[in-house]
Amino acid sequence: MYMDIEEPELHISTSAVKVWRLSNTIGHGIGIFSIVVLLGLDYRFGWWSWISWVLYGLTVIVVLSAIYSIFVEPPLLQWTWRYGVNEEYVQLKHGALTRVHVLVPMTKVEYVKTNQGPLMRKFKLYNVEIGTMASSHSIPAVPEKEALALRAQIAQLAKIKDEE
Repeated sequence: MYMDIEEPELHISTSAVKVWRLSNTIGHGIGIFSIVVLLGLDYRFGWWSWISWVLYGLTVIVVLSAIYSIFVEPPLLQWTWRYGVNEEYVQLKHGALTRVHVLVPMTKVEYVKTNQGPLMRKFKLYNVEIGTMASSHSIPAVPEKEALALRAQIAQLAKIKDEE
């Protein structure tokens, strides 16, 4: 019993790359600053030599991680993310190395909500979260008008009552 399911065609916003890069830069900047402070304390107080080696090793790992998560990962995520909505289900498809394809039946959808943090607000993007009894699924970085329309469409198709 194989159903021919059309691939999702909607893409997330290209501004997602900017948001993810900025967010990852902030996070890795805090990590690198913390390691620099610890290296300074190590130099000032002359801790055991193995602590210096661990801190230098961590520095290399954090710098390599920063290069990957700032320059490689965001465009790759944006390029692979697809989603689609129809009367029967919500489709989410993403991943370059590990491909994930999720079908959420409309009959199982219990809630749909939008949220945004300060960086996403600056770029007028929302995350759309679809919840079922067992789990929740998120579509990241959807433009504002599209996200609000998508939330209303999913709520209507899933017959969710608006309690606001």
